[in-house]
Amino acid sequence: QVQLVESGGGLVQTGGSLRLSCAASGIIVGINAMGWYRQAPGKQRELVAGITSGGSTNYGDSVKGRFTISRDNVKNTVYLQMNTLKPEDTAVYYCNAVRRSYNYWGQGTQVTVSS
Repeated sequence: QVQLVESGGGLVQTGGSLRLSCAASGIIVGINAMGWYRQAPGKQRELVAGITSGGSTNYGDSVKGRFTISRDNVKNTVYLQMNTLKPEDTAVYYCNAVRRSYNYWGQGTQVTVSS
């Protein structure tokens, strides 16, 4: 089992920044990739950013150039730096880890961007 605990969400004004953190614990050996997804009310969950164990990254089109994903392998933590936030970034952000083809999810953290 992998446990994921997110932190760092909150309320921010348009154009502001937030940094989300996700700490992994439990059986973390073998985690292939980690990432962030988000889900806004009435919408499907979508990929925000992902990072592999080798450090390769990918981003959703709507956040490219504004968000940056990184990981600290010593702390088993993945970060999402979010800059130039927009009201459409408002959503619950979920941390994800993939281990041996199984997806693990955090409890989610709310990000609200006011206009």
